[in-house]
Amino acid sequence: MPITFKSQATGDLVMLDKHAEALLQHIGKTATAAGVLEPADMAHALTVLRAIEDPRDAQAAARAERAAEAPADDEEESPGLSLSFQDEPVSLRHRAVPLIRLIEQAQAEGKPIVWGV
Repeated sequence: MPITFKSQATGDLVMLDKHAEALLQHIGKTATAAGVLEPADMAHALTVLRAIEDPRDAQAAARAERAAEAPADDEEESPGLSLSFQDEPVSLRHRAVPLIRLIEQAQAEGKPIVWGV
């Protein structure tokens, strides 16, 4: 079931409940009941959401490190070229971007964000 984040500062943001719950847990909230994010709490929420790590960043760094250590072989196909966008899952970090934008807009106007109402 989707979760709808609402604020008078902007339009509604609809997110699947499993993704919304994961993001809300990071900021100490829950999607299982009605909730509110007050303007006073938004700076902390933004800091936490922006700090979510993308596991693909660590994987890409590890691949780059292995590639730098391995001898070059012109006959091997580049592993990045064989993947399509459909093969790559969307990380929680990327799923946080719309919520981050919503919080930024609500914070700028001093309006709370509510969900589950």
